[in-house]
Amino acid sequence: MPTPPLAGGTAGPAALRPLVETVLAALHDGAARRGGPLPAGGPDTVTSRTRSATHPLIPNRGTGAEHALRSLVTALAEGAADPAHPHCAAHLHTPPLALAAAADLAASALNPSMDSWDQAPAASAIEADLTTALAAEVYPHAPAPDAVITSGGTEANQLALLLARERHGPVQTVCAANAHHSVARAAWLLGLPEPVVVPAPTGTMDPAALDQALTELHRPLLVVATAGTTDTGEIDPLDAIADLCTTHGAELHIDAAYGGPLLLSPTHRPLVQGLERAHSVTLDLHKLGWQPASAGILAVPDRHHLDPLHHLAPYLNADDDTEAGLPDLLGRSLRTTRRPDALKIAVTLQALGRDGLADLIDRTVASAHHLADLVTKTPTLDLYDRPTISTVLFRPTGTDDHTVATVRRTLLNRGHAVLGRAHADGRLWLKATLLNPHTTPGELQTLLDLVTATTTGLLAQPPTPPHPATTTAQPASPEAAPTPPASPEPTITPAHPTPHPTTAPTHLAPHEATPHHHPTEGDTPR
Repeated sequence: MPTPPLAGGTAGPAALRPLVETVLAALHDGAARRGGPLPAGGPDTVTSRTRSATHPLIPNRGTGAEHALRSLVTALAEGAADPAHPHCAAHLHTPPLALAAAADLAASALNPSMDSWDQAPAASAIEADLTTALAAEVYPHAPAPDAVITSGGTEANQLALLLARERHGPVQTVCAANAHHSVARAAWLLGLPEPVVVPAPTGTMDPAALDQALTELHRPLLVVATAGTTDTGEIDPLDAIADLCTTHGAELHIDAAYGGPLLLSPTHRPLVQGLERAHSVTLDLHKLGWQPASAGILAVPDRHHLDPLHHLAPYLNADDDTEAGLPDLLGRSLRTTRRPDALKIAVTLQALGRDGLADLIDRTVASAHHLADLVTKTPTLDLYDRPTISTVLFRPTGTDDHTVATVRRTLLNRGHAVLGRAHADGRLWLKATLLNPHTTPGELQTLLDLVTATTTGLLAQPPTPPHPATTTAQPASPEAAPTPPASPEPTITPAHPTPHPTTAPTHLAPHEATPHHHPTEGDTPR
């Protein structure tokens, strides 16, 4: 077998061109075979089909580039949950823009490593300019704002707690019950006290409870507010929280991984008023920024706030090299090797401009409001609340939580829709997180029709008979055993829910969450 060509250099594009054509054809063929937002059949069926199409992954003799790309990429696309499909709307899982994905190809081909200037001369300059520009969007009046690129909101929140710890020692974190699970996890990783949790009885932090907590706590304090919760998309009262932090001498970090990009929309910017008053802000442009993951940001009002990240490794940032003018990149992240994720973000911002990004944001938020209108007009569906950003919670009327969960799983197993789940007001809701600016009103109506038809079908089925405690007969051989269907249809017994009161944590109770538990809805990823 000849030596495979490289992606870079002047010969790289010619080698890439036919391979990229193969990938594009495989993406098309896989999506056509899937025919919906995700493959039907559930985990066992999808895993079996994927393995049949891709194994062996490490053969003794290679199959060649064209065959490997065609078979594995087709299998990946056929088995994907595709956020570009209008009925794939469970999570903060954005459909990336084609231009951002194309920019990512260039990043992969050139493969800059952002841990030293001699591995990323131009990429480091683009990143420095981009992070400065994004920080200025968050802190327009600060003299020297800055930001670092992260792998997402989880890393950015961890960095925020780390920087606060380096400034003040073992800070006590205070957050609301609506905070992302990464806040508690960051405190655990950094050896900080468990976060104190204040109630969020209406879905957002209660300022009165925060005031009482800050009055009673007596150590360095870091309040973590949320601009765009994972479950409902709601935004804490940022200005009121910032006022309390000023009164009590506490620092403020705002997790705006979801809602932060609203800054780029003149229409919706008022929703995040007060963001600039935080000591640090998390943003995620692989959510409401339409970037391929990863594209996280941690912004600070003063570049010197990032000084604790400085680290010396002489083979990467020797003192005499730095003194001679080579930029020190190692202090721009806790990671060493990392991709030039700034490139795709910079390409997107330059291509679309402020107006283009604002239009995408405005379209997406408008779609969420239209979906809420459709839910309100559907007598068999209940709406939780009007959307703050682009998250809409709803549930079939007159059903219990078991039915809601079963409807969601049935839609998944049939390959019809990808909806999330969230607890609010003591009940389980279906969650549609709209991030696709191309979604049409008709596609939203079809999504609701799928939910109502699935609910009606499940409720019409007879209850499942109880299983005997023991089995008196077994098939004579494996061949004689009946094969279960790929997607067994669940059965539901109609029930009317009894509302349960929301139980909020005591305002000074240590955070109950662990790295594996979320204070509200633990199965919702970022």
